[in-house]
Amino acid sequence: MRKAVVLLSGGIDSATTLAIARAQGFACYALSIDYGQRHRSELVAAARIGEFLQASGHQFVQLDLTTLAASALTNATIAVPTDGVSEGIPVTYVPARNTIMLSLALAWAEVLESRDIFIGVTAVDYSGYPDCRPDYIAAYEKMANLATKAGREGEPFTIHAPLIDLSKHAIIRSGMRLGVDYGLTVSCYQADDDGRACGLCDACRLRRAGFEAANVPDPTRYRQG
Repeated sequence: MRKAVVLLSGGIDSATTLAIARAQGFACYALSIDYGQRHRSELVAAARIGEFLQASGHQFVQLDLTTLAASALTNATIAVPTDGVSEGIPVTYVPARNTIMLSLALAWAEVLESRDIFIGVTAVDYSGYPDCRPDYIAAYEKMANLATKAGREGEPFTIHAPLIDLSKHAIIRSGMRLGVDYGLTVSCYQADDDGRACGLCDACRLRRAGFEAANVPDPTRYRQG
């Protein structure tokens, strides 16, 4: 089986991406990054998902971005917006996060002699992040093949973004067909230690709307009050 490195955050999109990679016949090596995010229960969710979807390997890398990347997700003094999804790039944007994560995935892929990396970004139902768009993925793939021994020696990497053109409800329907248990996932930007969601942040709103549009019962556990 061909090996693939799959970035696994613990949310809906990355869980579905892992399921898609498995369905395509890859031996999947999940990579989860502890970057100092306030919603740390997503890392617990990532471990559950990796086990449930039978990842061939699962690495957790600790990388503290709290002093470098000012964001509502890495700085508890910056409030997570709860007034609804708005125009523009929100304060939950973590500078260079996907670039950093893809670079770690690229390094591990080269060690594993894998030439395939999967990331669960979408340019449809998202929060306006610049590193979730097709031109970014294409540019990163080009860079990856210029920056690595494998790429320079004629063994190019492919960055797979299978969700890039899918809405949240289409992602959920795809995952349901592949047997993903979304009750294992955590999406909330300020989930508590038990993984219970606030129900108000952008991630929660997009998640709830996705389940409603997919006509699928929402398995999310919400905090009371």
